[in-house]
Amino acid sequence: MLEIAIEADEEWDSSSSWDQLVRNAAEAAIAESAFPQLAASNRHVELSVRLAGNDEVQALNGQWRGKDKPTNVLSFPLVDEQDLQQANVAGPELLLGDIILAHGVCSSEAAEKGVSVEQHATHLVVHGTLHLLGYDHQCENEAQDMEAREIRALSRLGIANPYEEAA
Repeated sequence: MLEIAIEADEEWDSSSSWDQLVRNAAEAAIAESAFPQLAASNRHVELSVRLAGNDEVQALNGQWRGKDKPTNVLSFPLVDEQDLQQANVAGPELLLGDIILAHGVCSSEAAEKGVSVEQHATHLVVHGTLHLLGYDHQCENEAQDMEAREIRALSRLGIANPYEEAA
């Protein structure tokens, strides 16, 4: 059973249905991962999403990545591949990790792309969830695989490929 804990700062528009958006994005990412069983596991599987401001994300980015600037999304995985492969084995709750989005960066990027903040945030949650599941984009092969999974996950949600240039 997938449980998602969400905490949003005031600057994230409270009229948006962040709970459902985050759930849909995480489930789509999980479905396109090597571990689709996580979404329907009898074992409790949890991830945490924090919708924060740029200052908080900048501080975390500086502390954990040595980069003194805000970024769109940070992911902090708490499990390894062996844990993920054994998700259906009875055991304690499986904590996938934490995803933190920066409102200012997300809003700016959405405006540049000509999409809603909600649509861009969905993409960032998919991206962050894939990081929690062990995917990365440090080398070309990994980047291509992760991008393809993101595109398929977003397609499940009716969102066009964010990597295609607008015509």
